[in-house]
Amino acid sequence: MKELCVNVSDNSISNIYIENGLVSKAGKLIKEKFNCKKIALVSDTNVYPIYGDIIKSQLENEGYEVFTYIFKAGEASKNTTELVKIVEFMAQSGLTREDIAVALGGGVCGDMVGFAAAVFLRGIKFVQIPTSLLAQVDSSVGGKTAVDLPQGKNLCGAFHQPSIVIIDPNVLSTLSEHFFSDGMGEVIKYGCIKSSSLFELLEKGNAKDNITEIITECVSIKRQVVENDEKEHGERALLNFGHTCGHAIEKLWNFETVSHGEAVGMGMVMITHASEDLGITEKGTTERIIKVLEKNNLKISDSHSKKEIISAMSGDKKRTGSGIKFVMIDKIGSSFINPIKYEDINKTFGVDRRRKYEHSKNSKVNI
Repeated sequence: MKELCVNVSDNSISNIYIENGLVSKAGKLIKEKFNCKKIALVSDTNVYPIYGDIIKSQLENEGYEVFTYIFKAGEASKNTTELVKIVEFMAQSGLTREDIAVALGGGVCGDMVGFAAAVFLRGIKFVQIPTSLLAQVDSSVGGKTAVDLPQGKNLCGAFHQPSIVIIDPNVLSTLSEHFFSDGMGEVIKYGCIKSSSLFELLEKGNAKDNITEIITECVSIKRQVVENDEKEHGERALLNFGHTCGHAIEKLWNFETVSHGEAVGMGMVMITHASEDLGITEKGTTERIIKVLEKNNLKISDSHSKKEIISAMSGDKKRTGSGIKFVMIDKIGSSFINPIKYEDINKTFGVDRRRKYEHSKNSKVNI
């Protein structure tokens, strides 16, 4: 079993376990760390029928009193209304500060349960059991929790580290091809921003043949980034490569139709095409990203116009008083933050280049 630890500023530690078949040991792993009485087990309508009773039975066999909450699967459920329902469920179940919550599901489940755990009784501990590739390689690690608002994605949330993350690559066998590809959007992102060797592996090989290695590499990268910058004051923002454009695309589709990994893929192409046109990024980089996305059955462009996507960026979390902090890459494996003024965003994406765009590599913020 591979074990990684995330050590953050308040001396809390997240233990991350990665092993095939680990779901069968989830109850014992949780018992080794928690001697509480009650557990709120939260899952969705897709995942609970497959793994819910298995996890609940294990927890009960370890002596826990388990309360289950199941919400409708999908990004549309990731809202303040559902969040309050989960918090109220915890209260109705009589959980104390000594008790814990367990998120059994993909990114939506982990985000909501983590946020509920952060605000219930001003904070209880929680465990992530991610069942999607996207959650295993990205969202279950690092403590970002949130729900969406009508104004944009993940605008209401908190930093709250999971105590344990239990990653079992075998559960990915129950994923549809669509959602496996969806997770590959985040995997490709890690190769773009931090690991040329990972990206080259994706270019040459079949991801499913190397999935445990790929998950471990992505988690290792994120662990290091989070330890360096838990609250996203600098380096952690690099993990948002493709996300500013991607979140805007998701918003335009009302967080339906286009999944997160798909949107991130299109976002990576959009921002890299722009930076390559401006001479910031090594020539041919966009084409390499496109080929890897297409190899993994991911879209490379959206039907909305650039102007519509740019307009939808207005609610982005990375905006400042003067502009938006975009993440760009010099080349595969090397990334940086580039703050762009609002009045220059259209020109950056080629919407309006009547005036010469005043930009050079010297303006970037290296991390």
